[in-house]
Amino acid sequence: MEIKNICCIGAGYVGGPTMAVIAQKCPDINVTVVDINEKRISAWNHENVNNIPIYEPGLSDIVAEARGRNLFFSTDVDGAIDKAEMIFISVNTPTKTYGIGKGMAADLKWIELCARQIACIAKDDKIIIEKSTLPVRTAAALKDILYNTGNGVKYQILSNPEFLAEGTAVQDLLNPDRVLIGGDIDTEEGLEAVKALCNVYARWVPEKRILTTNVWSSELSKLTANAFLAQRVSSINAMSELCEKTGADVNEVAKALGMDSRIGSKFLKSSVGFGGSCFQKDILNLVYIAKSFGLDEVADYWEQVIIMNDHQKRRFADNIIKTLFNTVSGKKIAVLGWSFKKDTNDTRESAAIYVADHLLNEEAEIVVYDPKVEKDQVYSDLDYLNTRSKEANRKNLKVSNDPYDACKDAHAIAILTEWEEFVEYDWEKIYENMLKPAFVFDGRNLLDVKEMLRIGFVLKSIGKPQPIKVMADNTALAS
Repeated sequence: MEIKNICCIGAGYVGGPTMAVIAQKCPDINVTVVDINEKRISAWNHENVNNIPIYEPGLSDIVAEARGRNLFFSTDVDGAIDKAEMIFISVNTPTKTYGIGKGMAADLKWIELCARQIACIAKDDKIIIEKSTLPVRTAAALKDILYNTGNGVKYQILSNPEFLAEGTAVQDLLNPDRVLIGGDIDTEEGLEAVKALCNVYARWVPEKRILTTNVWSSELSKLTANAFLAQRVSSINAMSELCEKTGADVNEVAKALGMDSRIGSKFLKSSVGFGGSCFQKDILNLVYIAKSFGLDEVADYWEQVIIMNDHQKRRFADNIIKTLFNTVSGKKIAVLGWSFKKDTNDTRESAAIYVADHLLNEEAEIVVYDPKVEKDQVYSDLDYLNTRSKEANRKNLKVSNDPYDACKDAHAIAILTEWEEFVEYDWEKIYENMLKPAFVFDGRNLLDVKEMLRIGFVLKSIGKPQPIKVMADNTALAS
């Protein structure tokens, strides 16, 4: 099958960048990204390409090259579906907040709506590709909907999960470890559909990195990959607490582990906890699937990864309270970083949200600075938790466009995202303008401990011994 037109339903963090790279690498294929969110589509079409809705290093340049040539962003969902031979479904699949499976299962209502819309519009055969992260055997549900509500059109359902890390998404797309494509490989029609998608990626991805499986293996591989990565983060964070009690340094422990070829060094950086749209959602989904099959021990094993991550965030916030003489009421705390990791403006499940919420419960006065996250997003994240009224959130938390203003007159600073610019700040200037003792809680182990102590800060780092005491002249020295 020759692919001339691709449609992607969903202009979010996966659909937008993925389709931009496909359009750049396949100039002979028209790629149309559609979404019912008019504001989002308008942002993708903004005349200044630096104002597109997703910040990823290198993405603006790729969009600038392909947009208007063979990359289009539109709200005409029906038109794009009708024209395309290949349709990617890349809509949100959040954790259910209602009904059976609440708090664990994936909410597939948007996936189902996409399937019904495709079935209603399609007049010729289509290849449907699951790009969203989905539970195992979702393809079967899609097939049932498409064939039972359609009009004789034949469909092939493929699974093509994304393995993107936000902040490096463009490089992950340009040079992937692997491209995974699952399909009905036991039939001639299924193999043809798999081959059609393989041929798209083969324009720039070496053949040996394109892996084909049955559709169920592909769906489960995505959930498993995220679960394994999150498990490593929770494992090293569990050890960080033990390090603090024993005098060990978690960075040194991680380095020793990482040099073991059987373990490797990636995802062994201790922090305030993992965030993002995938890890927690996918593990909870895995837990729900395991429980639905009666595999309680499997479910309990993976659920502990989430429990540890929640504990790390709560422990970090509690440490701020305890260190600030058991109260933060009325005290200004500067939060540096709101996105869940550097080089992205994505805030979903960011540790900063939960740390700030915990401190607001203790009546702290918080000022947030993040180089890429807008003020409205910060408030939206807090409001979503529904912990307190919107008015209370805006009264007790402010957002600053200047990190030095954010830190001025603060009792403490909490670093919650590993933005590299934080290292380069004039920390002596920040120290001079803070209340003393001047506390810094480094949730990313970003700062130079010796230099911060030399300046005079009381520094608390995750997973490191705390050889710090406050002297009468407010300097901090090793115990």
